Amino acid sequence: MSNVIRLSFPSRSDQRAARTAALLEAFAHHRRDLDDVFWLKENAEILNILECTGQDVPRDALETYRSFYDTIEARLEFFPQYYRFILSICQDLEALGLGHGKSERLARWIADQGLVEAELSDLQRGEAIRLLSRVGVSSDADANMINDRLRKFVSRPATFAVPNKKAAYELTHIAFYLSEYGRRDLTICADTRQSLVFTGTLAFLDCNWDLLAEVLVAMNYCGETPPEEWVTAVKEVTARFAVAEGNEAVRQDDYHEYLVCNWALAQCGAQSGGQPFAGSLRPGPVSFHADPYRPAPLREMSQIMYGLDQRRSSDWHLMRDYVCDNVSADSADILLRAEAATEDFAKFFAGFARTGMRATPMMGELTA
Repeated sequence: MSNVIRLSFPSRSDQRAARTAALLEAFAHHRRDLDDVFWLKENAEILNILECTGQDVPRDALETYRSFYDTIEARLEFFPQYYRFILSICQDLEALGLGHGKSERLARWIADQGLVEAELSDLQRGEAIRLLSRVGVSSDADANMINDRLRKFVSRPATFAVPNKKAAYELTHIAFYLSEYGRRDLTICADTRQSLVFTGTLAFLDCNWDLLAEVLVAMNYCGETPPEEWVTAVKEVTARFAVAEGNEAVRQDDYHEYLVCNWALAQCGAQSGGQPFAGSLRPGPVSFHADPYRPAPLREMSQIMYGLDQRRSSDWHLMRDYVCDNVSADSADILLRAEAATEDFAKFFAGFARTGMRATPMMGELTA
């Protein structure tokens, strides 16, 4: 009778747990120094994404933050200017299963110190109020007035039909904030939906997958189904990420794009058909690198339209062939994919053309 040797392979859940543990160890110990504000930013981002997407994080993986958690009060006291990062990390660690009760005490100290009043922007002030209210602590700031101003900002589609990265990222983060990162249903008006579509179209034309991924998450939180073309693009970009490990890892990388693309895969669920954070990672230093080849047509489009001066038209159907014939072949392909992705492309182009201060020229002038 022969001996039967049974081989044991790690289960999918064990593999996922190992990847998560390696990812958290890398961010906690191998990318930035603990006293670097960018350490706070990066770790607040990764923990927030894991928490709000409902990822199952092993308790052992969270222990990599034990020393930070144990001394978090002293850090907040000495670095009050970073209170939003510190409180967010504390809340997400506790929500994921490490420790209990510190978040409320930190939030009460923050409220007593009046730190929310140090914020200049409505979005940052609103985010601060959200963090406090997450543990039942109130602030003197008027959240309703802040929310009204933010809703007014996002419901002006014309703002988002022209390249403006600051406004674009403000839009997505306002959607995150107003929906409490998916914790509450958010109903948006038609104009706000169009703002998101315009922003996603610009991101697609610019091959800015970081921003496009944020738009996918924002639309998901707003109860909107993002265009299939956008979801496919983000899924493909995520699969092409390269990871440098050990001595090959560098500090300046595309970590944020890596995180938000995986966030988008998790939020889009069945629509994306992708598995977030699916790549294998070894414990230790890592850096994340996006595919550098990005034949984005946005700049070419802008140059063509600006060069036409008085001859340009806001009518996409009049301009379509002219623009496509004057960009590179790769850019034309992306442009046509962007057009096909959404029914609102002609409306987007009308704003992108920026012809509002003069009469629209006749088509014959384009060929004169």
